[in-house]
Amino acid sequence: MPFHYENARLEVLRHGAINNRFLTRFRAGDLTDQEFFEFAVEFYNFARFFPRILAAQLVNTEDEAVADELTKVLYSELGDGEVKHRHELLYRSFLRSIGIDIHEAMTTPMRASTRAYIEGMERLYGSGNHARALGASFGLENMAITMWDHLIPGLLCLRDSRYPCMDLTYFTFHRELEQSHEAAMKNAVEAIDGRSGLSGLSSGQEQDFRAGMTAVLNYLEGFWMGLDHASMVSQAAVPAVQAVSRYR
Repeated sequence: MPFHYENARLEVLRHGAINNRFLTRFRAGDLTDQEFFEFAVEFYNFARFFPRILAAQLVNTEDEAVADELTKVLYSELGDGEVKHRHELLYRSFLRSIGIDIHEAMTTPMRASTRAYIEGMERLYGSGNHARALGASFGLENMAITMWDHLIPGLLCLRDSRYPCMDLTYFTFHRELEQSHEAAMKNAVEAIDGRSGLSGLSSGQEQDFRAGMTAVLNYLEGFWMGLDHASMVSQAAVPAVQAVSRYR
């Protein structure tokens, strides 16, 4: 099959990064308190480190048209000029609304699977290999809408059943923005081709693009699997009340 934008996007949408047991359970609100608090703290690492990861990609991008599109995404992450809309700040409001202390969230050691995800993104986005970095960014931005469409229904279930003060702004705000992020990524991809996106890549560039796209999705799948595995182990070993108190 020819390698072009829509084919690559279909590969993303079929990946286990957004098709896995943990997200299926999350969408249904089928989480213990322990699992929910672990998710909230581990996902915070993505929220707070992602601007740094994007900045690394931006400063390593030679193509100015691509850099223009990456700048739009980074500017969005930082609030589009509105300090109170900075995404990491919105996530802090979410944490506080469910009773998690910010200092504790920031100082809790990352799980190995979370660290692999964050550090893997840092390597991919900061790579001097432009096609690989762009592939990673493409993979992440094109899975995002599906991810939010799993997380938000689950969070609504949990808010209605157990956490009436939960602030969902970080998640709903991101969902509203994702269409523009996808558009920016499509523009970035077309900028390197000049035609219809990806078909003009050399064989080596195509391999690097695919490698970056697949790698970032594999890291994300590992992140969810790490949470799912951790929940099964901890449910067998630690009472739920003790687990929740760890994050209070």
